[in-house]
Amino acid sequence: MTALKIGVAMSGGVDSTVTAALLAEQGHRVHGYFMRLPLPGMDEHIKRLRLLTERLAIPLRILELEDFFKQTVIEHFISTYLAGRTPNPCIFCNHTVKFGRLFSVMRADGMDKGATGHYARVVKDGEYRLLRGIDPAKDQSYFLCRLDPEQLSHIVFPLGTTRKKEVYRKALELGFTDFEGRESQDVCFMAGKSVSDFFKEQGIPEKKGDIVSTAGRFLGTHRGIWHYTIGQRRGLSIPDATPWYVTRMDGTHNRLIVGKHQELFSTSLLLEDVQMLSSTFHLPWRGTIQLRSRHTPCPVTVISKGCGWSVTFEQPQRAVTPGQYAALYENDRIVGSGIISKADPKSGEISS
Repeated sequence: MTALKIGVAMSGGVDSTVTAALLAEQGHRVHGYFMRLPLPGMDEHIKRLRLLTERLAIPLRILELEDFFKQTVIEHFISTYLAGRTPNPCIFCNHTVKFGRLFSVMRADGMDKGATGHYARVVKDGEYRLLRGIDPAKDQSYFLCRLDPEQLSHIVFPLGTTRKKEVYRKALELGFTDFEGRESQDVCFMAGKSVSDFFKEQGIPEKKGDIVSTAGRFLGTHRGIWHYTIGQRRGLSIPDATPWYVTRMDGTHNRLIVGKHQELFSTSLLLEDVQMLSSTFHLPWRGTIQLRSRHTPCPVTVISKGCGWSVTFEQPQRAVTPGQYAALYENDRIVGSGIISKADPKSGEISS
């Protein structure tokens, strides 16, 4: 293999550390990159990372991205919730920050490729294809579903063909014994806080509104729709013989729509802001869809509808959530994705 200059997005965790080590062992010239973000404990984190990269004998560059991260990821997170949708900031960050701004800096520095510790695969077979990682328990391809072909052409995922237990074994071989229990948080800037607490810290006042049933009956008052998400039952304070669940968040009218368990299921959804990752992808299309990171992919049929796609499930799906990303797969390959704009319930629901 030709030796390349490869920039590695370093987090200080086991995955990025082993990624850098594997690439160096393969003869590549590895450079570490770290994004300073608006997170607590950054100075201590960077100190630990410098020790790691010194042991790996690779240079480290620190990028000051606090303001950019606030203006992109955090503002998008807040505005999406205020609009009555539930965002996925990790997918948005991967496209705009990690594989966007960070990889642009790597390329400006003369890196031939950029690498991360994601459990996914990129292969070139006429075009660049994004595939699931071989470890089903760690596959992270869903979180990368918004990467475009240009981004994929500059990416290396050394762990995509590796299982997590093998990564820990390699870390021990390298002499790193303190990685257990240091798994990254899904939403880094939340730091274990609830969405409610985060919004309070941002100075966003509560905005009361009506809670209504799917039939339009007034049932109570909510504190602000960002306190809730589709499928939630806690915190509604609506006494009844059977539980109520959030079925929809109406940002336009500041309403929370609730229903019984059976009303959480949808037969279809609409996707907007669609993106294709395969030149052979054509509608109508049949394959599988993944609606969130831990969702079991289900068979669907996809057709064009207006400016987006209409997706019909083979079996009704629970808690389909507007604002979340949906990834379309042909076997292990992501062929397209979009943002869920609407879920169609099994039974009637009040109009907006």
